[in-house]
Amino acid sequence: MSRRNTANKRILYPDPIYNSKIISMLTVRILKHGKKGLAQKMIYKSLDLIKNKTQQDPLEILEKAIRNTTPLVEVKARRIGGSTYQVPMEVRAYRGTNLALRWITKFAIQRAGNNMATKLANEIIDASNESGNAIRKREETHRMAEANKAFAHYRY
Repeated sequence: MSRRNTANKRILYPDPIYNSKIISMLTVRILKHGKKGLAQKMIYKSLDLIKNKTQQDPLEILEKAIRNTTPLVEVKARRIGGSTYQVPMEVRAYRGTNLALRWITKFAIQRAGNNMATKLANEIIDASNESGNAIRKREETHRMAEANKAFAHYRY
């Protein structure tokens, strides 16, 4: 990380079909080798699958899944006097959303299945129902922060 100046936040444009910034953030997470069109096709196909399976608005289910997987606290390594402590820190809203999207895509990729659209749809549905690997990851993060609560006074 640079010590001189912070990176500028890029302008985020909403996606063309749903006009949602969350979907464009998800597109960036799935993107491989600069093939944005392919990533968007996968996401739109998975949103169609969600609509068929749940008979509800897929955008609402995606937002609920992200809300459910967003962590409130995380641990950061902080070096004090020669030893490293895991210090619990509160997560800002933007970082929390990014972490949630990262975990959902990571565990969707790891799922067993035939194509990415189906795996992503199933992971999003599981996350909206408060089950699945992304939720387990959030719970694990919260447990780590709870276990290291004693080092909370080392916050910067």
